[in-house]
Amino acid sequence: MESLDQIDRDILILLQAEGRLTGAEVGRRVGLSQPAAGARIQRLEKNGVITGYRAVVDPAALGLNIHAVIRLRTTHAQLSRALDFASRTPEVASTLRVTGEDCLIFDVHCPQAGRLEEVVDALARYGPVTTSLVLRAYPPKPLTDATPTTS
Repeated sequence: MESLDQIDRDILILLQAEGRLTGAEVGRRVGLSQPAAGARIQRLEKNGVITGYRAVVDPAALGLNIHAVIRLRTTHAQLSRALDFASRTPEVASTLRVTGEDCLIFDVHCPQAGRLEEVVDALARYGPVTTSLVLRAYPPKPLTDATPTTS
């Protein structure tokens, strides 16, 4: 993949913040015509830089008022079972496989403490767990490539 220029980075920042912008609006904001902006967006999609578009849903609006992060320390033999459990559990919003003492980190949203307890107990079948309640989630920063730019 060729490196991204500043206009590509600006387009990525815009679309991560507002994925429903039209090509014309993206072009206006980055100083390109609609066809030029559309061509860049298509190239970013074709090259796998943009991998999809999705709605971001507020879990509390769905009655999922408890947000927790669960860390699991497991064995290689139990890893696939733990991943299978996570994939079948609707409260598990995302799973990260990590290095260090813990093997997996789960982002979990539950309607009440009792359901969180059930999820924690089920994961504990695969190894020791550590659970942290999330007090506040901050908006993610837009991603761009790590190539430094000159100002």
